[in-house]
Amino acid sequence: MSLIQTSLQQCPAATTAFSQFLPSPSSHSSTKLSVRFTVSCCLSSSPMTSVNGNIDMQSSDRNEIRLGLPSKGRMATDTLDLLKDCQLSVRQLNPRQYVADIPQLSNVEVWFQRPKDIVRKLVSGDLDLGIVGLDTVSEFGQGNEDLILVHDELAYGDCRLSLAIPKYGIFEKINSVKELAQMTQWTAEKPLRVATGFTYLGPKFLRENGLQHVVFSTADGALEAAPAMGIADAIVDLVSSGITLKENNLKEIEGGVLLESQAVLVASKKSLLGRKGLLDITHEILERFEAHLRALGQFTVVANMRGSSAEEVSERILSQPSLSGLQGPTVSPVFRKIDGKVKADYYAIVICVSKKQLYKSVQQLRAIGGSGVLVSPLTYIFDEETPRWRQLLSKLGL
Repeated sequence: MSLIQTSLQQCPAATTAFSQFLPSPSSHSSTKLSVRFTVSCCLSSSPMTSVNGNIDMQSSDRNEIRLGLPSKGRMATDTLDLLKDCQLSVRQLNPRQYVADIPQLSNVEVWFQRPKDIVRKLVSGDLDLGIVGLDTVSEFGQGNEDLILVHDELAYGDCRLSLAIPKYGIFEKINSVKELAQMTQWTAEKPLRVATGFTYLGPKFLRENGLQHVVFSTADGALEAAPAMGIADAIVDLVSSGITLKENNLKEIEGGVLLESQAVLVASKKSLLGRKGLLDITHEILERFEAHLRALGQFTVVANMRGSSAEEVSERILSQPSLSGLQGPTVSPVFRKIDGKVKADYYAIVICVSKKQLYKSVQQLRAIGGSGVLVSPLTYIFDEETPRWRQLLSKLGL
């Protein structure tokens, strides 16, 4: 441990990031932590920083707004799709370049980065906004108060960070974190061995749940094989469907979910308060996201209905709970020429219904006299003002 401490003393930034893993003198007798890290000094305090090998002036010297996006994988693809669906297509002239733009947003640079680097560069001030998974923000942001979640539900990248143990052996009858902590096998000489890539959230979670004797090891990928290979007793890893865990004879246990995660829009508080134009850009992005996400799975239903008045038709519609729409139905007269005179004996109704209730709603419309039913998907639903914008202003003290 003295070697780690010596290395950390030479790099104060690293000391801040990893000091929580170093046991205090008073804790040596009760907790054993093995931490395997490669520590390298950052350059954020220097007048110049390195971004993907290119020297970049310190963030305070720039005027452009920077948005960090994942550079590879499913998260990168889904993020670009979301932006495209919100009419914010990213223009990348060369696929090998790490910098792009969004024509609809003036003075905004898009920087493609690894998710963990997006969080780190938000903290250092090299980026202003970023889209990553909540698990990445929580792991690499480590509770930094400068990071603000602007939108916490972008509806993709769903997964959970979970503790998993074998189904067999000494763990066969262990079905909760509480039972795991009560096992007498774990001692300072023989601690619970946990393999994880989440070296901040993993130790924090197990410590808070009463597991005192734990040793952590890091690995890149295929953590599910660690218990079967005998190099770990348990793992802390991201789980999507859970199929991979089952195929490797592992199980999740009660109370063992560290975090429910999906893609989020995160920002630097300092940048929001100090970077010219950033609040306006953030407001526009947030409104576009909210309008699109609110419209997902929603349909516009239009039908004609015979009636004596708009009020009478409205009474019939509102008698069916699934036909109420967002605020209520829109009812307007349909004018026809009958015996040489223009009359309104039909009314057009317009409602918004969810995908799950679509067929039921059509059946109810027919049952109360609706005909000529037209259905079309919604692209955007703009509200008077998104609640998340008010929440953001409150977080900023504005």
